[in-house]
This record gives sequence, structure tokens and C-alpha cells, in this order.
Amino acid sequence: QVQLVESGGGLVQAGGSLRLSCAASRSIFSIPVMGWYRQAPGKQREMVAIITGGGNSNYADSVKGRFTISRDSAKNTIYLQMNSLKPEDTGLYYCNARTIPDINYWGKGTQVTVSS
Repeated sequence: QVQLVESGGGLVQAGGSLRLSCAASRSIFSIPVMGWYRQAPGKQREMVAIITGGGNSNYADSVKGRFTISRDSAKNTIYLQMNSLKPEDTGLYYCNARTIPDINYWGKGTQVTVSS
């Protein structure tokens, strides 16, 4: 089992930057995939970015070139650097950990609001 706690959300103007952090309650060294998802009001939760234990990453088309996901196993933390933010990036951002066997764990989320 793993608990995830997100931080770093806030209110920012369009074009600005934020860095989200997700701290895990135990070592993430053996967690195969971790990532960030978001949910805007009235919309379904969607994948933003995921990263494997080997450092391979994948991004939603809408954030490619603007967002960067990273993973620090020594600190049991993953990050999401978000640059050139747009109003459509507004939403509740959730951290996810997919363990072996295939069990998904979620944080409670951190709110990101981008004003135009």
C-alpha cells in the first residue's frame, strides 16, 4: 500500500509556471509507473503525464513541450513542472501510483487554476 500527497497547486496567470510535487509514504523504487492526471469541472479525469521506473515518460498531446514529469526515488517523490500554462490546464491534479500487482493508488489532488 502507498499513500500519496500532492502539493504545489495554486492560482497563476496564463503563461506562468507551477511545479507540482507528489510525496509517497514508502519507497517508489519498486513502483513501475507513476503519473499525474487531472479533472476539470464537468469532464472526466485524463492522463497528463506518466513516468516509469526506468525514466521513460509519456505525455498527453495537449501538454507536450510545456510540461515535464520527473521522478526522484531518493526522496520518494515525483514532480510535474508546468510551463506556459493555459486556462484549459485548470483542474484538480491527482498523483497516481500503479503497483505490482496492478493496483492503482491516488492522492487527494491539488487544485491548479490558470486565469486568462
